[in-house]
Amino acid sequence: MGMIRSMTGYGRGSATREGLVLNVEIKAVNHRFCDINIRSPRQFAPFEPALRKRVSESAQRGKVDIFITLEREDEQLPKVKVNRALAESYLVALRELQELEGGGGTFSSTWLAEQKDVLEVAEADIPEENLQSLLEGGVDAALTTLDEMRRAEGAALGQDMLERGEVLRQLLESISERAATVPVEWQKKLRERLTRLQEDVECDPQRLVQELALYADRCDISEELVRFHSHLDQFAQMLQVEGPIGRKMDFLVQEMNREANTIGSKGNDAVMASAVVSLKSELEKIREQVQNVV
Repeated sequence: MGMIRSMTGYGRGSATREGLVLNVEIKAVNHRFCDINIRSPRQFAPFEPALRKRVSESAQRGKVDIFITLEREDEQLPKVKVNRALAESYLVALRELQELEGGGGTFSSTWLAEQKDVLEVAEADIPEENLQSLLEGGVDAALTTLDEMRRAEGAALGQDMLERGEVLRQLLESISERAATVPVEWQKKLRERLTRLQEDVECDPQRLVQELALYADRCDISEELVRFHSHLDQFAQMLQVEGPIGRKMDFLVQEMNREANTIGSKGNDAVMASAVVSLKSELEKIREQVQNVV
């Protein structure tokens, strides 16, 4: 069913290189624009601008959250280094305190190790090209699975909207049939009233014809029906379009709703009014679905 894509989806991918494993998760939900948020280890900060561009080209619309983690296959432990300069600075300060107190005393290495930043955890240096290669591989894999899910969701959305479009066509057909009878019924009622009043009111046949013509013109919804059907045809064609078309679809739904309002105001008939209410109800359901289309 079609080629439209939902804004909602989830993708996961990973890449491995020289004992390193990079995992990427991408979660996307509906949003008016393309809003990308990235959570990653600081080593990947230099690559974020290119990553945003890559994701925006693929996702196009939606709120997209990207989670990136980096692990080691060999479980190699990071190295712990002593910040000698800072440790010596602590010792100098402590000796000054001892002199102020006029006392002696010693301080253990355990105490010194507990002081902030004396011990530093140093990650092994990873070449930039390795990080970039891992990132590109993991992101591409995640975007592929995200796109597959969005297309599957889009197919379901498209099928639902196509079926509702058929319901709209049936309602328009019933409205069209009813519209043809409204002037005739109004003419019949008018003649019946004139017949009852004929003893007291003199009826001008020419004036009666003019009134009927004016009423029929005011109730004419043929142009609105033609435009509505045209919008429906365009909408159905959009369900087969590749690329971001959610905003165009939303515009068409607004136009169809505008035509429905005009039909309702011109109809001047209870039966037609009921059909217009059903028409607008289906349009609202379609509008809700369109809000999730890329």
